[in-house]
Amino acid sequence: MKFKSITTAAILAAAGAASLATSTAFAQAKEQFFPVLVYRTGAYAPNGIPFANGYVDYLKLINAQGGINGVKVTFEECETGYATDKGVECYERLKGKGATVFQPLSTGITFALTEKAPGDKIPLITAGYGRSESTDGNVFKWNFPLTGTYWDAADILVQHVGKKEGSLDKLKGKKITLVYHDSPYGKEPIPLLQERSKMHGFDLQLIPVTHPGVEQKAAWLQIRQNRPDYVFLWGWGVMNSTALKEAVATGYPRDKMYGVWWAGAEPDVKDVGDGAKGYNALALQHGAEPNSKIVKDVLALVHGKGQGTGPKEEVGQVLYMRGLSAAMLSIEGVKRAQERYGKGKVMTGEQARWGYENLALDQKKLDALGFAGVMRPISTSCADHRGATWARIHTWDGAKWNFTSDWYESDASIIKPMIKSAADKYAAEKKLTRRTPEDCQS
Repeated sequence: MKFKSITTAAILAAAGAASLATSTAFAQAKEQFFPVLVYRTGAYAPNGIPFANGYVDYLKLINAQGGINGVKVTFEECETGYATDKGVECYERLKGKGATVFQPLSTGITFALTEKAPGDKIPLITAGYGRSESTDGNVFKWNFPLTGTYWDAADILVQHVGKKEGSLDKLKGKKITLVYHDSPYGKEPIPLLQERSKMHGFDLQLIPVTHPGVEQKAAWLQIRQNRPDYVFLWGWGVMNSTALKEAVATGYPRDKMYGVWWAGAEPDVKDVGDGAKGYNALALQHGAEPNSKIVKDVLALVHGKGQGTGPKEEVGQVLYMRGLSAAMLSIEGVKRAQERYGKGKVMTGEQARWGYENLALDQKKLDALGFAGVMRPISTSCADHRGATWARIHTWDGAKWNFTSDWYESDASIIKPMIKSAADKYAAEKKLTRRTPEDCQS
């Protein structure tokens, strides 16, 4: 019995020592984990790949610069193929690894994860996509549509074509056709466009395109018959280049076409050649920024060390910059959280959520990060999980994208009531109560 007791004690002591060693090693490692949902395969891969490369390169850059106040960044990619069910599977597989924040890169996946994130206490960043009403942080505590929503995008496009006509009043009697991806993503701008149509008297025509968007002949035959004054393109991946090719085939002028910011990147136009010349699209905060300091930093500290994720030539292109900027927002939310919960510490998803809700990226901070001339300031709060409502137009000249407008800001007098109405409806459906001032400080 005595021998057995001594043996048991030895085993327990050894187990305790091993446990202590493991916890000590974990504490010393101080790693902040970022799951990376990507689609490097499938119909949307040409657009998904540069975004993913920019996102991962920025995480590598942070480590090359010493981490997040000394905390090493770790990450793991999970392939979704832009499919909602696969996106949910990726979320379920990675959430238990200490996930800081998820960026679904899909409005469909965002809708699904909106139901899961509150219970798991993991924030969602949906920069330039997702649910437009999730701007209302009093209802959507865990969603952050940072930098703008599809309602902002649609509103700014209407403002721009109104300006081209001489004023918004001059849109009366005009025809605007929305060619949209027949998915939650493509349907998002419709309520805003319908509202603007009532206000200004233009005729709104809606033409859905089935995934993945390679068959659009019927849609463009309808456009040729209706002869709209403007076409707004809410496409993604191969749908965008297909739309431009059909516009060429039917003789619809490309300078009358305006894409959302997911329909205005190099993969959308490069295969169309000169046929895409004159095509316009929104730029979400940034466009192609090959001469920015942040691009030079990535080239020097990541690609220059042989650690680049993709080809060096894409660094600075539109979707690469979008991924880079999205990763920057992920990191800056953690930095902001560390200011409250302890610099140099690993932040939980709940702590990071506070950081995203209290972002204060003024121009001085953005410039210091290397984003001078790339992004405008972003400031969030409990009531506003979006933080910025600015965009501008860039135009393809046959070889590159050029900015062709000043900055526009979406009209809060129109969008704010829409956000509240939709958020209230969601809260009623889900039996949620609006957050209290005390909760906003928590």
